[in-house]
Amino acid sequence: MARWHLHLTLLPGEYTICRLAADTPAPAWANGGPFVSVTRTADELSIVCLAERVPTGVLADAGWRCLKVEGPFDLTAATGVLASIASPLAEADISLFALATYDTDYILVHSTDLERVRAALVRAGHNVTE
Repeated sequence: MARWHLHLTLLPGEYTICRLAADTPAPAWANGGPFVSVTRTADELSIVCLAERVPTGVLADAGWRCLKVEGPFDLTAATGVLASIASPLAEADISLFALATYDTDYILVHSTDLERVRAALVRAGHNVTE
């Protein structure tokens, strides 16, 4: 596996991970901000968006910060990019929520773990900026 030295950028704001019923239309309240993810499966509609956009009553887990892995990466040659981030975080006993787009990856971590995340990633040879 290639050893990656990545640049990650901390996006502004706090994020919430939401779960809605699989047949729910994508809600307008999720749109806005530097990052939004809407993923539909047969089992659920999962939304990641800025915390202030989530209405009361939605099943949600709040308090996440989002790190963008600066890309883009070639989809067929990016072997080990996510592992190079996930492994040092796992070794530091830090949970993550990973999402991918065509160009790059995004990692969400609990805001209470942010300083430990930075330290673990820097120790692994990565660069983390705001």
